[in-house]
Amino acid sequence: MIDRATVERILDATEIVDVVSEFVTLRKRGVNYVGLCPFHDDKTPSFYVSPSKGVCKCFACGKGGNAVHFLMEHEQITYPEALRWLARKYNIEVKERELSDDEKREESQRESMFIVNEWAAGYFQDVLNNDIDGQAIGKQYFRSRGFRDDIMQKFRLGFALSRRNALSEAALGKGYKEEFLVKTGLCYSKEGGGLVDRYAGRVIFPWINVSGKVVAFGGRLLDSRTKGVQQKYVNSSDSEIFHKDHELYGIFQAKKAIVKEDRVFMVEGYTDVISMHQCGVENVVANSGTALSQHQIRLLHRFTPNIVLLYDGDEAGIHAAMRGTDMLLSEGMNVKVLVLPDGDDPDSFARKHTSEEFRAYIEQHQTDFIEFKTATLLKGVTDPVKRSEAISSIVKSVSVIPDQITRDTYLHECAVRLGMNERTLISSMNRFISGEREAKAKEAEREERRLAREGGAVGQSPMQIGLHTADEQAAEVERMLIEEVLRHGEETIFEGLETEDGQTMNLSVAQYIDYDLAQDGLHFANDLYNRILAEAVAHSGEEGFRAEPYFLQHPDIDISSLAGQLAISPYHLSRSLQLKQTTESLRQRVTHLVLDLRMNIVRKHLADIQAQMRAAGADMDRIRQLMQEYKDAQQLRDALARRIGSDIMA
Repeated sequence: MIDRATVERILDATEIVDVVSEFVTLRKRGVNYVGLCPFHDDKTPSFYVSPSKGVCKCFACGKGGNAVHFLMEHEQITYPEALRWLARKYNIEVKERELSDDEKREESQRESMFIVNEWAAGYFQDVLNNDIDGQAIGKQYFRSRGFRDDIMQKFRLGFALSRRNALSEAALGKGYKEEFLVKTGLCYSKEGGGLVDRYAGRVIFPWINVSGKVVAFGGRLLDSRTKGVQQKYVNSSDSEIFHKDHELYGIFQAKKAIVKEDRVFMVEGYTDVISMHQCGVENVVANSGTALSQHQIRLLHRFTPNIVLLYDGDEAGIHAAMRGTDMLLSEGMNVKVLVLPDGDDPDSFARKHTSEEFRAYIEQHQTDFIEFKTATLLKGVTDPVKRSEAISSIVKSVSVIPDQITRDTYLHECAVRLGMNERTLISSMNRFISGEREAKAKEAEREERRLAREGGAVGQSPMQIGLHTADEQAAEVERMLIEEVLRHGEETIFEGLETEDGQTMNLSVAQYIDYDLAQDGLHFANDLYNRILAEAVAHSGEEGFRAEPYFLQHPDIDISSLAGQLAISPYHLSRSLQLKQTTESLRQRVTHLVLDLRMNIVRKHLADIQAQMRAAGADMDRIRQLMQEYKDAQQLRDALARRIGSDIMA
């Protein structure tokens, strides 16, 4: 466990913009920063980062918090893991007490797999650099590909000894469990017992995710062994920490260059990425032969909307470029295509050219997707039917672009290049768009029917929906009140307030809410809110206490997470346009919210009485008693309504 003093040093040193920028491209907007949300499919920037408050929040999906919460959500790691990540970033020594046996057993399986992979990556590197066979076979192979030693180190390249249990013996000797050697895919079990190394005799390419963790490995047979072998590469299978369609090879090494260049090159293989880095072109990643997925595209979109598909000039390379175009366009990416001269791939081309020559070639030969697709599909086509099919395919690609202006611009260019009437193309495109909408509507309808069969929310009665809405309204009032506690809990809003016994007192926001509710034994329905209010009240008298930073750095992750969620306002006005916060405006807002909370409680009580009256049946004594309670509650409701200034209908 990390001691509290160390946690405070880590949180004090952390800069939220610095942390989030590791994963999201941010641009300054007023006093805040904005970018595409990494937690949902964000087409326009809705993710705000406040350096003054030290928090971030997406106003579309609602996720956010301080730097610790951001890392936990983004990297799917635990609270202590996020703190250690920040400690490494800011060079803070982490002081921890020895974990008990029970705590060690409770260490997450994911973290254990990451630890095993990190060790394995170091093991493969050590073999490559220090073992006789590693140097003579593995390093010699990489040097034959033209890779410098610094590039091998940058990508953590390695070598696995040919002996089929070399890694497993070393790992078990270090105390790593057989279970995790198998789950990570480093080894597999023999039928008669024991382990076999999956990558024996291969050069190793570690997969490093966007945050720098080793999630998987690729192993390649050496050239002398690949004759007649169809599967030159063996890659880690999917696991709890690795899904190939979620990851991109080279993203960790490329992310800063991608942001700087505001463009990314997509290639197919490991060596393409490595050779381009060595050539000086670092904003490059590989999807390693798999079809592009939405996960991969959205990962890239966090850093740039501009992508160049860079593939071989042969038929397979052209097919690969065509395959990913529509999905990239549908995700709002600006797509260009560069097909290299036939006989070259990015690896061989990079080894033959300098960085300047490579970049010059890219600028001269890259084309937008319309030009590429038109040239590819219509090359040598004279048959009217085939030409019509090709044009339909091009128009369909345009139809998936989410931005209407971009669609119209591309369609105009398409009409000019094809020599066709633009209205004809627009009509065709609209049919594609309508068809896609209908398909989505039908899918939604099928999903709705499925939920209905499974007893979901479909088919609720109006009364149920109304009650659900009332509950939501009550919850919203509670949320708004606790938001005031988190932001302004220590601020005094009443001075010299006279109590029933003639005493006077000063009350802060937190103290007033607590005092008012306590008069009638009321409390929040959300227990976390009650804990926050009680703690704010307890600290209100302390000199220097400020609720917002106190709760943002609270050791209880539930409390600090909520504080982070509520710390940024959805209104991002410039300072000149913001209304000045006054004690009077704060007091009015808080007192009004407390009255709203009381009103919600009374309304719920009235609904409960009505339900009891229906259940009472013919018990007239019980009904008369309930009717009196109902009348008293109505009088209380009306009195509250007069204070709130609302008209309440009976």
